[in-house]
Amino acid sequence: MTVEELLKKYAAGERNFPGINLTEANLSGVNLSGANLKGANLSVANLSGANLSQTDLTGAKLNIARLSGAHLGGANLTDADLNVAYLVRVDLKKAILTGAKLIRAELIRAELSGANLSGANLSGATLTEATLRAANLTQANLRGAHLSGAYLTEANLEQANLQGADLSRADLSGADLRGTELRQANLTQAILSGADLSGVNLRWAILSGCNLRWADLSEAKLSGADLSRADLCHANLLNASLVHADLSNAYLIRADWVGADLTGATLTGAKLHAVSRLGIKTEGMTCKWVDLSPNGDHSQIYWLNSGGTQEFFHETLPTVRIVIDAPLDQGAHFALAATYYQITQQYPSLSQPPTIEVSSRRTVLAFKMNSDDKLFATAYVAIIPFNDAATTQKNLIALMKMIQSHDAGNLNVKESKHVQQCSKALNQAISKVDQIKISNSFPKIGESINFFQIPTQMILINSRDQRLSVYHHPAFGKRLIKKYDPTNSTAGKLVENTKLTQTTLSNVLDFIKGFHNLDV
Repeated sequence: MTVEELLKKYAAGERNFPGINLTEANLSGVNLSGANLKGANLSVANLSGANLSQTDLTGAKLNIARLSGAHLGGANLTDADLNVAYLVRVDLKKAILTGAKLIRAELIRAELSGANLSGANLSGATLTEATLRAANLTQANLRGAHLSGAYLTEANLEQANLQGADLSRADLSGADLRGTELRQANLTQAILSGADLSGVNLRWAILSGCNLRWADLSEAKLSGADLSRADLCHANLLNASLVHADLSNAYLIRADWVGADLTGATLTGAKLHAVSRLGIKTEGMTCKWVDLSPNGDHSQIYWLNSGGTQEFFHETLPTVRIVIDAPLDQGAHFALAATYYQITQQYPSLSQPPTIEVSSRRTVLAFKMNSDDKLFATAYVAIIPFNDAATTQKNLIALMKMIQSHDAGNLNVKESKHVQQCSKALNQAISKVDQIKISNSFPKIGESINFFQIPTQMILINSRDQRLSVYHHPAFGKRLIKKYDPTNSTAGKLVENTKLTQTTLSNVLDFIKGFHNLDV
């Protein structure tokens, strides 16, 4: 069929032309809107400015075809071949390109908003300044593609392959990039604010000057990445790998990076206001100075001397560990959650749930926090559900009195300040606990579930990973030898007679001296 015959039949109302062969045909500016061109061969054809909107081009061959300025809005190009096709300024808005082949295709300034490119092969394609707002690019192959200045706001790029792609100055704000491969990609000055990059592979990627405000980079792989001058304010970097990454002069104000690995990273000049300096790995880090000013305006520069990174950063989060000498069953787990929920209504500082480790013999509750000064107060409240609460709380108060009575001459000004903060926080916790005890809504779970009657031990861990034993029930570890009975009079006497026999003043003072100084 010739071009003239096709156009004549189309003008007469015919729309079905499946499998038509028009290779190298000149169809520039023609109107074939809504036509059925399924499986058609239009390779090397000239379709510049043609109206192909709503056209069915499923499985069609359009290799090396010229489609510049063509209208393909809503067209179906599922499994179509468009390799090396010229699609400059083409309109593919809401088009279906599922599984389409666009290898090395020219899509400069193309309109692809809302298009479905799921599983499409765009490797080596040029999409410079193309518009792909809310486009579906899940599992698409964009390896080595050129997307400089492209608009990908709220696009779905989940599990797409963008290895080595050029995304410099691209706008990916709010995009879904979960599971995306971005190794060695160029994202210089790209906008990724609010984007979901959780678990993404960004090893050796270039993110210099990139906008990552409020982005989710939790557990992302950023080893060797260039994040110099990047804006990571409020970003989620929990457990991210930043080994040997360059974060020099990066904005990390109010970012959350607890659990991140910064081994061998460069951090000189980074803006770190309101950023936790606990719970991150910093071995071999290079950092001469940091900016602690609220606006990153260099008004609060802190210089780190040789070896100062270990003093400034700490890998350990202050932790209260409660070890229960029995495994946690489902009923106790539910009761534990309900109890702590009730407690947090009166004491919001405990709102972060503990991590729970359960073995065949014991249960470990770990309450992590961002300040050493909260250790005693958190411990005082965390033990409430257990039968050992009263004795453990007495020990905590006794330890604090021990520190206060021997403070003078043993601690420097900063260490004394830590004692004051600890004491203040503990006193506030005590007053809150009094409110919890009289609250009608507090469930007396400890009286009805055996798990809360089991012997416990409590250990405090400061930011230098130093440990302080607060309480160790005499029957702890012995209940399998002789079944522990909380109503037994002898066991009761053991509890009452428990003293701080293993905790010396020297131990307590060393523990306080290990507190991390955050007031720099």
